[in-house]
Amino acid sequence: MNCDIIITNGLIKTPGNPNPSPDDPGYVIIRDTKIFATGLMAELPAEITAAKTIDASGCLVMPGLINTHNHCAMTLFRGLADDLPLMTWLQDHIFPAEAKFVSSKMVYWCTKLAAVEMIMSGTTTVADSYFFESDVAKALKEAGIRAVAAQGVIDFPAPGVPDPADNIDNAAWYIEKWQGDDLITPAVFCHSPYTCSGETIQKGKELARSSGCHFFIHVAETKSEVEQSLKQHGVSPVQYLNQLGVLDEETVCVHCVWLDDNDIEILNKSGAGVASCSKSNMKLASGVAPLDKLVEAGIPVGLGTDGCASNNNLDMFGEITTAAKLHKVNRLDPTLLTAGTVFKMATTGGAKILGLQGKIGELVVGKLADIIIVDMQKPHLTPTYDVNSMLVYSASGSDVKTSIINGRLVMENYHLLTIDPDEVLAKVNEMAKLVRSAPSPEQSPG
Repeated sequence: MNCDIIITNGLIKTPGNPNPSPDDPGYVIIRDTKIFATGLMAELPAEITAAKTIDASGCLVMPGLINTHNHCAMTLFRGLADDLPLMTWLQDHIFPAEAKFVSSKMVYWCTKLAAVEMIMSGTTTVADSYFFESDVAKALKEAGIRAVAAQGVIDFPAPGVPDPADNIDNAAWYIEKWQGDDLITPAVFCHSPYTCSGETIQKGKELARSSGCHFFIHVAETKSEVEQSLKQHGVSPVQYLNQLGVLDEETVCVHCVWLDDNDIEILNKSGAGVASCSKSNMKLASGVAPLDKLVEAGIPVGLGTDGCASNNNLDMFGEITTAAKLHKVNRLDPTLLTAGTVFKMATTGGAKILGLQGKIGELVVGKLADIIIVDMQKPHLTPTYDVNSMLVYSASGSDVKTSIINGRLVMENYHLLTIDPDEVLAKVNEMAKLVRSAPSPEQSPG
């Protein structure tokens, strides 16, 4: 039988074998974008042939990581305004910079830069939310990375949508254009309850529901946001969204740092998922999301990097280890959020909140072949007693040697196959010259 790719001699991390032994190397067979078979090398059928064979000796073969929240094009603003509180960072620096520099061209090339970084560090699926989202989708598709890409909606003039009255129609056009693509799943992103009116949020969710799409929104990221909501609406941001009727299994609430027990109960009953971005929340001093309580309540949780302007990198391995360690020290309990629990957040948990649980997140026969190969022949990965512990506490994105997405090789032996990184770096550096030469922003356009 002919197949597309056979990965041989690797440690194959499957649900049935989460801690594979070096004494039992295995194989993965890929055919027609999907995982066709897995097993031990001693059991590899002799009749199987493939166009491509990858020797994974000394490597771990595992599902690709899923980044559940990013603003890919914001790579241009990496390091532009650091060491600032969220609202100062947004209103005095990021919003003005976006008004001045965000364009179709900028979004395309800066998203490609994000794709380079993500593929090289083990991310195979990303949930993006930004403006000119069709250009985001185009760049990510060309790079070969899977994406749930959400068009941004906001109640003031925004890049690509100068009249806020057109924001929902623009999102509808974008969804219609990209629905049915094999790599890109379109979605709707209403920025937040403090930048979108209740009417806009409801219209955005109505569009998502009628289109069968997911709906993303920043929620309860800072203490001041909660205080503003209590003053304006008399309830917390989560309770406000619940009153608007927009919380359900196709809603992803991003951040959710400042939640009370009532908020957690509402999220649990609604079925909404949470995308947590620990490093971004730390850098902006927003706080620590109660991930342990969310997990205990059974709320689906995924991990995200957020954009480069508030992280400042897109290495999901860094996000994994930060989430695990931060919550232990915050609660003074080393048993919280075990390595296995956090690893699931970056794989099956992310797949669930993005509505892709039946397709990706595990090395399971019949699921799409989104696979990374991690080189374990490194000093910091030696020895390995528990694979989950190694991945969460020792590994980094630079250990990813080979990436396969949708059954297609996109990186082999650290060499990108779908993008010319030199071209991308040159394009973004040219844009950065304009950003450097611009006067410092003083006022937010909002």
